[in-house]
Amino acid sequence: MDTIAVLDFGSQTAQLIGRRIRECGVYAEILSGTDPIPEHLIDQVKGVVLSGSPSSVHEDGSPRVHPSVLSLGVPVLGICYGLQQIVHEAGGRVSRAERREYGRSRLQLHQEHALFNGVPDGFVSWMSHGDSLAELPQGFVMLAESEHGLPAAVRNAESSIVGIQFHPEVSHCEYGTHILRNFAVDICHAAQAWSMEQYVDTARETIRTTAGSESVLVLISGGVDSTVVAALILSALPGSQVHLMYVDTGLMRAGETEEVTKTLEQLGAEHIHVIDAQDRFYAELAGKPDPEEKRRIIGDLFISIQQEELAKRQIGEGFLAQGTLYTDMIESGKGVGTYAKVIKSHHNVRSPLVQKKRDEGLLIEPLSWLYKDEVRELGRVLGLPEHVVGRHPFPGPGLAVRILGAVSPERVRVLQAADRIYIDELRKRRLYDEIWQAFCVLLPVSSVGVAGDDRAYGGVVALRAVVSVDGMTADVYPFESRDILEISARITNEVPEVGRVVYDVSSKPPATIEWE
Repeated sequence: MDTIAVLDFGSQTAQLIGRRIRECGVYAEILSGTDPIPEHLIDQVKGVVLSGSPSSVHEDGSPRVHPSVLSLGVPVLGICYGLQQIVHEAGGRVSRAERREYGRSRLQLHQEHALFNGVPDGFVSWMSHGDSLAELPQGFVMLAESEHGLPAAVRNAESSIVGIQFHPEVSHCEYGTHILRNFAVDICHAAQAWSMEQYVDTARETIRTTAGSESVLVLISGGVDSTVVAALILSALPGSQVHLMYVDTGLMRAGETEEVTKTLEQLGAEHIHVIDAQDRFYAELAGKPDPEEKRRIIGDLFISIQQEELAKRQIGEGFLAQGTLYTDMIESGKGVGTYAKVIKSHHNVRSPLVQKKRDEGLLIEPLSWLYKDEVRELGRVLGLPEHVVGRHPFPGPGLAVRILGAVSPERVRVLQAADRIYIDELRKRRLYDEIWQAFCVLLPVSSVGVAGDDRAYGGVVALRAVVSVDGMTADVYPFESRDILEISARITNEVPEVGRVVYDVSSKPPATIEWE
C-alpha cells in the first residue's frame, strides 16, 4: 500500500501527523527518525515527513535523520524541528530566536507552491518553537513568513524538499489537514486507499498471529478504550480463548461497576471476571500523595491482582491486552524513537510490571497507534452502541488522579457524589456530547464558608470541561454563566463536605487535561 513515512524525533504530535494523513485516506506509518526506512517499506513509501522534536539542532546528541532517507528520491516535508534539520544540514543557519513563537500566527504567502494550493493568504497557523531560521541555505527560497517576520515555509528550488515552521497537524491550525493532503496526495501522488475498516482487518490478523492459541486476558477499566479492545479481540479470537477482567479498585465513578458488567455481558464474552479489590487499593494508596507514585502503585497492583487471579482461576499465563492509546505512549516518553520526553507516566505504560510484559512480548496493544476519536470510530465499525463509544475519557487510575493528595475511601465518596451531579447536569442540559471531557477534581485544601448562619469549613471541588479533537490540544468549554452557577449550587447544596466550587479555565497546553 502507498505509504507516507512519518519520522519520529520525539515530538508530542508525530503520530498526530500520521493520523491527519490517514484522515485523507492515505496510509501513514510512524518510524524512528534516526534509522533508515525498513527494507520492506522502501517500495511503498511515496513521501517522508520529518516531525518536530523537543530537541534543538545545536544540542549534542540531538536526533538526526538518517542520510539514506533524503536520498530515496521521494518528496520530503520537514515540520518545525524537521525543517530546522533540513536547513542546518544544507548549510543554512538556525539560531535561538529573539522572539519565540508559540500559538496562533497568521502567515503571509510569498510564492505559489502545491503545498498551499487552496490555502488563502493570511491563514492562521499554530507555532511552537524557540529556534528559528536565521539564514537559508543556497538553493532554498522562502514560501511564507509569520506575522512576526520569521520564515514559516521554505523549499529547495532544485528538489522536492519543502519545510514549514508551523504545525499543520494540530486542530488549531487553519487548513492544516488540507496542507497535509496537498503533500500526500498532490505532491507525493499517494493512493487514497486507507480506511478504518481496513485497519480492523489488519488488527485482527495481527492479534491472531500474535496470540496463536494462547489465552488472552483483557484488562477492562470501563472506559471506551478497553471496551473497544475487548470487542476487537473478541471479533478476532474464539470466545473460549479470551478472558475479560474488570478490577473494581474503588476508584471508579458511582455505579461504574454495574454499568461495566452489563456492557461486557452484551459483548458476548464467555469469560468475565469481576474482582473486588477496593480494600487493597485503598491500603496501598494510603498516605501516598505523589501522583507518579499513585500511578505506579495502581499499575503494579493491577498486574499483581491479574496474575493472582490467573493462577486462582487456572488460566494460562498467556498474553495481556489493554487499551493503550498513542497519547498514553507519547506522554509517557514511549514514542517510536528514544527522544520523547516524559510528560506524565501512564500506569498502563511505565509501570514496571507492564514494562516487563512488554519486554517479554506478552503485551497486545492494538490501539497504541490511534487517538481517542479514531478509537471511537473503530468502536462504531465494530458495532458498539453510541452510549459506549461516546463516553468521555476516564483515566486508568480512576479517581486517584482526580483526588489531589492522598486517597481515602471518604475522599473518594465525596468526589463520586460531586462528579455524579456534574455529569448528570451536563446530560440534563444536553451539554455532555458538546464536551470532549468533563470531570471534578477534589483539591487538598479547605475553604471557609457560611452554612445557614454558622461558620463552615468545607472542601473545594474544581470543575473541568474541555473541547478537543484528539486530546493532544484542548480548549476550555465556554459554559453559559447560568449553567456553571446552577451546577455549582447543586454540588454545594447536595454534598455537605464541599463548601466551594471553582472552574478550571486552563487550556492544553500549557496545562494537561487531567490535573495529575
